Amino acid sequence: MADRYLNFTGTAPGRFLTRRLGLPQPAPLRRWSAEHPSLDGPLLRLTAGLSALKGLDEALARTGLEPGTERPAAVVLDATGVADVGALAEVHAALHPVVRSVAPGGRIVVLGSAPSATDHHQAAVQQGLEGFVRSLGKEAGRGRTVTLVRLVRTDSAVAAESTLRFLLSPKSAYVSGQVIEVGETAGEPATDPARPLDGRTALVTGAARGIGASVAETLARDGAHVVVLDIPSAQDELAQLAERLGGTALPLDITADDAGERITAALPEGATGLDVLVHNAGITRDRRLANMPAERWSPVLDVNLGAVLRTTDALLSSGTLNRGGAIVATASIAGIAGNVGQTNYAASKAGIIGLVRSLAPRALAEHGVTVNAVAPGFIETRMTAAVPLFIREAGRRMNSLAQGGLPVDVAETTAWFADPGSGSVNGQVVRVCGQSLLGA
Repeated sequence: MADRYLNFTGTAPGRFLTRRLGLPQPAPLRRWSAEHPSLDGPLLRLTAGLSALKGLDEALARTGLEPGTERPAAVVLDATGVADVGALAEVHAALHPVVRSVAPGGRIVVLGSAPSATDHHQAAVQQGLEGFVRSLGKEAGRGRTVTLVRLVRTDSAVAAESTLRFLLSPKSAYVSGQVIEVGETAGEPATDPARPLDGRTALVTGAARGIGASVAETLARDGAHVVVLDIPSAQDELAQLAERLGGTALPLDITADDAGERITAALPEGATGLDVLVHNAGITRDRRLANMPAERWSPVLDVNLGAVLRTTDALLSSGTLNRGGAIVATASIAGIAGNVGQTNYAASKAGIIGLVRSLAPRALAEHGVTVNAVAPGFIETRMTAAVPLFIREAGRRMNSLAQGGLPVDVAETTAWFADPGSGSVNGQVVRVCGQSLLGA
């Protein structure tokens, strides 16, 4: 459903009226397209504190953005060396003069380091960067986004390269106010950054429509052979999608006890295993707890969480998931902030976050597989189009970008997690919500 308010504020009368009334003025967001794959404008690189970070200029050069100072499309502030309050003042000194000059729809990325367990001064100011970034994200306006990237290893920018490419591109249009930790182990750089999944096989559950279909399309664009899975009643839509993407359709109830074995058996001929597993399938059965019978509770927990746990365990234990692969699960801001009438759904999505935090270090150590989650906010789908008008409008406006996201926003974030170059990104839950005002 079209966002008529967003369209209205793009007109001269709309701008005048909303400004006079103090109403939100969302800026149209530009997503990635083959015609416009990069941000429009130069990149400004700044430093605060004493940094030992090497290779940052080379990593930034590979984003495709040229260095410059006039009307930058992106600003990257290296604050990895900020270790005391005096150095934290340098963050203000660096960004204060330039923040207004960032182009509409631009990006501000702050590079920090992990808070120290032994130096409480460094820990305090590095944690301070989180409050700074989240606040600046709410101030930036005009479609600009602000993100903090924490580097565990602060002597090299190599591990952060795929993350910088994502954040400094139109692909991250609806990701703002987030804190992303980049570990020590650098991922495998793609031969062709435009097709990082060439020769790889990806499975997407709940793929017949909406977010799942968009995820499948995006992974196929990046070179993957996509196996699209959904319930048998969606078989026709699934087959059409698979044919269009040159993929494989797998009509299957993901809650089946033998789902893992059937997924392994359905992999295309020539595939040596599965490289990307995207848990997207999910259902809702909303009702307040006092009015929620067990038959509305149990299916939500089984589809959204139980099936994810069983299938993940089966595919890991069987060796179907290849080393260097990625598991990406779909959480939700409902699992972070809660939501009236969704105790079942919120429990299942909070469970996904628990799964990621617990499994990620072990899966990487034992199987060479990363585990991350996307947590969508208000995304424009057929399901949200059916939400009552005033609730729908509140969902759209209650974020720093003052608009709903699109399925492709979730898909692009999923594709970044799936990129072999993102092997240093593990155990992360990234909200794709335009920095929703709900939750943390």
